[in-house]
Amino acid sequence: MSQLKKCISAATGIVLLSALLIGSVSASTVVQGQEAQAKSYRIVALGDSLTVGYEPKMDVNSKPYGFVERLYEQGLFHGRTTISNYGILGLKGAGLEHFVEAAEKGQPISADAIQVGLPDPRAGEIGASAVQLNADIASADLITITIGGNDFRPIIEGALTPGSGDFNSSMENLFTSYITSMTSIIGNLHELNSDALIVVADQYQPIPAIANQATYPKLIAASETFSGVVDKMAAGYQTQGVNVKVAHIAKEFVGGEGTMTHIIADRDIHPNQYGYETIAKVFAGTIWEEYRKPTTVDNTLPMTIVVKGQELKTPYQPVLRNGQNYVAIQDIVNAVGATSKWDSRTSSATISYGTQTVIIKIGSTSVMVNGQSVTVDTPAFLNKVGKEDKTYVPLAVLATGLGLDVEFSPKLRTAFINP
Repeated sequence: MSQLKKCISAATGIVLLSALLIGSVSASTVVQGQEAQAKSYRIVALGDSLTVGYEPKMDVNSKPYGFVERLYEQGLFHGRTTISNYGILGLKGAGLEHFVEAAEKGQPISADAIQVGLPDPRAGEIGASAVQLNADIASADLITITIGGNDFRPIIEGALTPGSGDFNSSMENLFTSYITSMTSIIGNLHELNSDALIVVADQYQPIPAIANQATYPKLIAASETFSGVVDKMAAGYQTQGVNVKVAHIAKEFVGGEGTMTHIIADRDIHPNQYGYETIAKVFAGTIWEEYRKPTTVDNTLPMTIVVKGQELKTPYQPVLRNGQNYVAIQDIVNAVGATSKWDSRTSSATISYGTQTVIIKIGSTSVMVNGQSVTVDTPAFLNKVGKEDKTYVPLAVLATGLGLDVEFSPKLRTAFINP
């Protein structure tokens, strides 16, 4: 029994969210607050270790790839997207309530004021960012919430321990406290932003049937009841004109607890990569009614390119040279709806898109952007493809010069280009 309790112990590690971009585009951090050039679809992620993307044995400097990172990628299939991740390890419903209350007031909050004994060493820093959270919520299009697992955990422990108390009474108390906290949380979020879509996850239970055949049906029933409480809450808000939806992740884990979490291999209840992808699919389906992945590319090619949500199909494949991704100018020009003109005398191409004009000369260490010279480290070159010579340019140089947004997903090996 002590081993089973270890399976559901709270995580104490820390992981940081990072999105790698291409070339000169800057890297993102765990909390992003910068405005993009054009209107971006803004996502704010709130919650516990599921929002953090935690997995056991993660190094403090490792980059998570949880459901939030995958949701960010899904957003890029639909247009420019920014994300702010405020996940906190060990967070309970009341802790999130306190954090959102501070954000609504526009005041920083200490780690202990959020929740005493939080295992996340970033909690103080995140609490201090409550002022930024206020601004992020106010401009958000989507707010995701995962909360309740750390409240549910002691009840699961109790169910696995003979004579530990009244399971049904514990569940009723949980539902009461959950609704109390969520009423405050959603009320404050709606006060800050009445237009954002709020998507709340229900709560899976992580113990597989093999661990306790007798208790398993009771735990599944409890999880289903929890889902019903969340559904009823969301339906109530919908009738009041508050756009709240439920991401039903719990049912996806039923029967797959051992393969979708680390509970068997590491005695840890957190999702593995399969589990996090499953959660992302549920969220994406709730938000966009689809979950997209690019076509698997030849491993000899550096990446797939998605332009305005459409995968670029071309015989002129991207080229990796000197650590930079190069693409054929004409492919990108056609994909975004720009125009180009080639000057054979100067071996230069003039590309126009909206109010932006970029002149790129073969071999030059500078490009002209709206009449201004901009130094580049990686000049354009002519690449022979079959019998044709095609002008290849660094993707980041072309995209930023035209005012386009370029984001690179190393996991998908995909560059997303959006106007």
